[in-house]
Amino acid sequence: MALRILRAALLLLHVLNVTAYTPLSDDTLKSLPAAGDDFDIKSGSILAPILVPRVPGTPGSLAVQRHFVDWFSTHLPEWTIEFQNSTSTTPATGDKHVPFSNIIITRDPPWTRPGDVGRLALVAHYDSKLTPPGFIGATDSAAPCAMIMHAARSIDEALTQKWAAMEATGTAGGGLEEEKGVQILLLDGEEAFVQWTSTDSLYGARSLAEEWETTMHPALSTYKTLLNSISLFLLLDLLGSANPKIPSYFETTHWAYRGLADIESRLRSLNLLQTQPRTPFLPEKEKLANTFNKFGSIQDDHIPFMARGVEVLHIIPTPFPKVWHTMDDDGEHLDPPTVEDWAKIITAFVGEWMDLEGYFPPKAQAEANVKHKRTISSKTEL
Repeated sequence: MALRILRAALLLLHVLNVTAYTPLSDDTLKSLPAAGDDFDIKSGSILAPILVPRVPGTPGSLAVQRHFVDWFSTHLPEWTIEFQNSTSTTPATGDKHVPFSNIIITRDPPWTRPGDVGRLALVAHYDSKLTPPGFIGATDSAAPCAMIMHAARSIDEALTQKWAAMEATGTAGGGLEEEKGVQILLLDGEEAFVQWTSTDSLYGARSLAEEWETTMHPALSTYKTLLNSISLFLLLDLLGSANPKIPSYFETTHWAYRGLADIESRLRSLNLLQTQPRTPFLPEKEKLANTFNKFGSIQDDHIPFMARGVEVLHIIPTPFPKVWHTMDDDGEHLDPPTVEDWAKIITAFVGEWMDLEGYFPPKAQAEANVKHKRTISSKTEL
């Protein structure tokens, strides 16, 4: 009975969004590694392989899937990699079924069972549009995928150090705080094949949300289903153009938006960001409750998850970038300083969410670790 009461209390904390996390110190913010050459659009080990047409079911899509799997297997071997596959007809293919593959990459505390971990989900779609032929989709959403990959690598050592310290001190699994993990969702089939409708869009997201809603965890788990395990669905889209303006879309996650905006403000005050925009990327920290639009939002991969009760922080600019859905949405039209700044902002947010203050390596060591992993990656490719 006591165990059931404890699990109920933890679930209540999750529902109420009482997610306490420790701000990163100035020294830790200064130690966060830059993406640097990894974001080079021609040769970067993270971004360049994604900057190809990757329509679902095509060789380009399969190549990008292999890039994700190879990169995570090489750089982040402690993370588990799974696929969730589905097929669907589309208006462009008639009766022919198109395959869609969502890639789920997870790291949980080593002592936990999956049903007892509440996860921060870092989400972006990796597919590109069927038309115009040869469309790349750099902001939509190759660059967001790269930002997430960089953030995962940047916090990996700190996760290892924190969880090892907890096991060494006997505090692993013994506190009242919820167990926290990180999950990356690289979603397929976001784009419409002909024209955006409720059935010609979000193919991968719709399939995954439906499956996870009914996939049960074992009895007495903290979270009933895989879907319940998502503490926050942080969706990145259309990022990489200069001077973005990201509104706060949802009142229920405005507290998380404020946290992200505070990180941007602190990084700017420490001169740790490369851009100097006219307004902050996240300008609505002080938005009032009565100014939120309660009757609609931008259609994106969060829709099937939000409809099932998942809390969403949607990081997408309004207005959309000028290159949106044009052939100019390619690597050459990305703004590199903006891409790198987003990567650092997201990294810091994940670090705070996971309470990693005090566990990040010093800047020199962090950069040496990245350089070492780049060397391993280069040898693997050879």
